[in-house]
Amino acid sequence: MRVLLALLVGLVIGAGAVWYFGSDEGKTTLNHTETQISNAAKSTGHAIQDKLKVLDLRTNDFKDELARTGQVIRRKAEEVGHAIADATADARITAAIKAKLLASHELSAFSISVNTTNGIVTLSGTVPSLEAISKAMLLALETEGVTEVISTLQVKAKA
Repeated sequence: MRVLLALLVGLVIGAGAVWYFGSDEGKTTLNHTETQISNAAKSTGHAIQDKLKVLDLRTNDFKDELARTGQVIRRKAEEVGHAIADATADARITAAIKAKLLASHELSAFSISVNTTNGIVTLSGTVPSLEAISKAMLLALETEGVTEVISTLQVKAKA
């Protein structure tokens, strides 16, 4: 009986999702979320490229220093590792918060934008109440790697 009930609830939720995402509002929401994810990925790529430019590994200098000290590769590789770790940490934090928003029954992942820079999370968009702002901020603060949360969320009553 429970399995049948769970199946029925799943079908209703699935049908609702298909209906919502098939609507103009749902398509707009999906496009907005896709744009946010794409921008986060581009930002991560740019951060990595910026860090790699700082290293400036010219072939002749690289060979000379490697032969002389044997330490250039280790030091530079460590810096690249930190740059990649920093850039991917922000993307991971953003994705984790978006996943928590998707799982929340009280908050909409589609109306809340999440941006992360150096562990500082900025939440923007609209929510139905002041309590929802508190919940969104708490959800973000409880995410590993987050050092600060800035909210520019606006309360907007449902039409």
